[in-house]
Amino acid sequence: MPDITPRIIAIKPLVVPSPGREVELHVKVTSPHGGHDLPVIVFSHGNAWSMDGYEPLVDRWAAAGFVVIQPTHLDSRRLGIGFGDPRHPSIWRTRIADLDAVLDHLVEIVVDAGLAGRVDLDRVALVGHSWGAQTVGTLLGARVLDAAGTPGEDFARPGIRGGVLIAATGTGDSLVPFAEEHLPFMRPDYSTMTAPALVIAGEKDQSKMSTRGPDWFLDAYELSPSPKNLLVVPGGEHTLGGIAGEAVSETTDPDPARVELVADAVSAYLRDLLGTTDGAWDSLSRDLQDRHGARLERKN
Repeated sequence: MPDITPRIIAIKPLVVPSPGREVELHVKVTSPHGGHDLPVIVFSHGNAWSMDGYEPLVDRWAAAGFVVIQPTHLDSRRLGIGFGDPRHPSIWRTRIADLDAVLDHLVEIVVDAGLAGRVDLDRVALVGHSWGAQTVGTLLGARVLDAAGTPGEDFARPGIRGGVLIAATGTGDSLVPFAEEHLPFMRPDYSTMTAPALVIAGEKDQSKMSTRGPDWFLDAYELSPSPKNLLVVPGGEHTLGGIAGEAVSETTDPDPARVELVADAVSAYLRDLLGTTDGAWDSLSRDLQDRHGARLERKN
């Protein structure tokens, strides 16, 4: 995989039409400086973050040849919408609507970013971290269960080839009381997530939202139908070495090498999924196991 030396460009903020949204939907677009037929990653951030986070991942993906589009969701800390805000109970739905708006307006976003004629809009994948991973999962076919265990609305997005779920919420049968009260949507049903996906989990990720251990973050792989791939990152905690940014306070396991491992795994998987090259994921998979001791599984 290429290192971070290739030149990249970023433009922000671009405003995406989103009728009914009280706050404008802003996105950041990061891309290679050159190249054509570029595939697209639409990235959904974790709770409280924004389009300005995750630069260690995004820059590396752009250097690898992807155009990365990052929306700022309503739960971003810069917008100050807390648990007592009447909009908070439906923010999980607004997140899904944000991704739909980005996908609906890809042509305009590409033009506004100065990338007209350089992007292959038939090759689009979704990637998310934490809450963003659950958001992405719904567009790949997962549903949200209510308190009685009844599956909710189907938000699956036609035409999306697949995606990557990083530190995705597990099933809701083990939520702590705080999560049950304030985050009741953390009840994903992965049995209907039929789209191809790579699930990435940290070996030592212990969520304060669940009574279970790191195995909670394996549910997106273990409870979903094939085709799926699983990567368990050795020593990884919830931000997997610092994927949200260098030296940010949320990072409990700072390790730049671990961040690069995650970034390159996503790039390799999506390069194969989107048809950019042949064998990138299989080649990297061998290296992840042999040199890094990562746990890898596959359901075909």
